[in-house]
Amino acid sequence: MTPLLPRKVTRSINRFFNIVLGALAMLTVALVSAFITMRLAIHGHEVKVPDLTNLTISEASKKTSSLGLVLTLENRFYSPNTPPGRVLAQSPAPGLTVRRDWPVRITESLGAQQVAIPDLIGQSERTATINIRRLGLELGTVSHIAAPGEPGVVIAQTPAPNAVGVDRPRVSLLLSDPEQTTSPQAFVMPSLAGLTLAGAAARAASSGLHIASAEDLNLSSTSPVAPLTAQSPPSATTLSSAEPIAHPVSTIGTVIAQTPPAGHRVVKGDPVHITLTD
Repeated sequence: MTPLLPRKVTRSINRFFNIVLGALAMLTVALVSAFITMRLAIHGHEVKVPDLTNLTISEASKKTSSLGLVLTLENRFYSPNTPPGRVLAQSPAPGLTVRRDWPVRITESLGAQQVAIPDLIGQSERTATINIRRLGLELGTVSHIAAPGEPGVVIAQTPAPNAVGVDRPRVSLLLSDPEQTTSPQAFVMPSLAGLTLAGAAARAASSGLHIASAEDLNLSSTSPVAPLTAQSPPSATTLSSAEPIAHPVSTIGTVIAQTPPAGHRVVKGDPVHITLTD
């Protein structure tokens, strides 16, 4: 027959186990509270990007500021469908979750194009600049190239004189420099904004350039692409097998940014990088 433990020893053992169980319970509560607090702290600094399209710049500024986001006006484009002074496009796209203080880049609509592009060919840089600003346009990139004749004269411009369907109120100039004995064939980089991938490739190819990469903001991927021609269909776009891509580059999006920028001095064979969005 097993001898019974003294009553004092039994009470001491029960008290010890009660203390251990209480400590474990308190530790569990503390860990759960810490986890919940950490989750709230992390997600408390995240917000969803609001839809700013068609809002005025002031309305968009108030909306993003109330969420702790930073509004940045990045571009200004002509648009026949969006009234002037309103948001034409934004990045990141609406609904995406970002941290507070995240920059939201927007493009402002200038409405339909109403200003005629002046003919600046043959003018000096100073005269051309005055004429551009007098019409409310912006001076874009000013590049130089060796050319015969008087130096410092506009020999090319983009957009072309009296051009219609211009995407932005920016005029870039190519000025003549003293001619050198050896100079690569250079010219003004054309604007690809508003074109599809196939259209941008065709316009670049007509100038002896090629699309080296295309970033699709909607798919958040950058892919090198094979040059397209005006006759090749969008399905001819190929991706580099050396770099796996989760999604194909969109062939129905339009160009919103390019490198080199429009008006920049380029040489035949130079690569062009574009950014697409729906």
